[in-house]
Amino acid sequence: MELRKNIKLTLEDGTEISGKSFGYEGSAAGEVVFNTAMTGYPESLTDPSYEGQILVLTYPLIGNYGVPKYEIENGLVKNFESDKVHISGLVISDYSEKYNHWNAEKSLGDWLREHKVPAMFDVDTRALTKRLREKGVALGKMEYEDERIDFYDPNKDNLVAKVSCREKIVYGDGEYKILLIDCGVKNNIIRYLLTLNTTVIRVPWDYDYSKEEYDGLFISNGPGDPQMCGITIERLKSSINEDVPIFGICLGNQLLGIASGAETYKLKYGHRSHNQPALQIGTNKAFITSQNHGFAIKDDTLKGDWEPLFINLNDKSNEGIRHKKKPIFSAQFHPEAAGGPTDTEFLFHDFLNMVKKYKG
Repeated sequence: MELRKNIKLTLEDGTEISGKSFGYEGSAAGEVVFNTAMTGYPESLTDPSYEGQILVLTYPLIGNYGVPKYEIENGLVKNFESDKVHISGLVISDYSEKYNHWNAEKSLGDWLREHKVPAMFDVDTRALTKRLREKGVALGKMEYEDERIDFYDPNKDNLVAKVSCREKIVYGDGEYKILLIDCGVKNNIIRYLLTLNTTVIRVPWDYDYSKEEYDGLFISNGPGDPQMCGITIERLKSSINEDVPIFGICLGNQLLGIASGAETYKLKYGHRSHNQPALQIGTNKAFITSQNHGFAIKDDTLKGDWEPLFINLNDKSNEGIRHKKKPIFSAQFHPEAAGGPTDTEFLFHDFLNMVKKYKG
């Protein structure tokens, strides 16, 4: 068995947690958050929404199925949500030294070392998660004894600018043109759209799309404070005044809300799990959803023809909005969740039906 170096996680309140290293041997800092999923760590670690964050996985055994092969399909990296690991660091309870899966190419530890991401195990992650649930998200740093660093608050930076694409990219050749504003889009969103006879035109977060031709506008997920995306918000204000169908997911929901005149706020500990119940307003339908966000829309600041579409049944926070008269709506959760649940994938079909009606 490999000799593991000692590594320490320190929270901003002075809490210190010791563990053993199995990733890159370098210190890192960020915002400490948790995820409750039993599976799907390759997808979570490559989710751009986790940029700048130290991720705590509550499921006790991690690494047992390794990391899948790096393959390209339809212009996207298969089995991952982007082409890189976005987390700043990983904290788990028990690391599986030996992995076994038909599609595995390497161990989780080897993968993290390649991407220069530190990781630690032999940590009581349930106790750590309980602390985060009681006191809220916290800044933290993972340090080796010979490499001390300062705390870092990722929410003070424009993380969207860091993870967005740099130029326009086109996927597919379907009948319906979808312009996708990339604020840190997950690959599975594009995969879903491509199954619906679409051509996806992916553009950077600050791209001037006023001269582009498209049948529907899509605003992606992404990391950080939505107020950092002022350029995107201003362009969305113009798009709202048109009749083009608009669908936003996660950060896209928040940006749409701000563009409509609503306000957002930072959640105490965010929603980062695969089992959040969301109720569709006006119905008795509740869906189990996958979520990964730290900000939300204030329902009582929605104005005019805007209204809530979904609500979180745990804390009553907003989970989506819609326009009463125009084909515009959004969801705070992830209907495209890779690793599931897929209860709300019908929202993609609802969006495309709006696009078909718009195109005529």
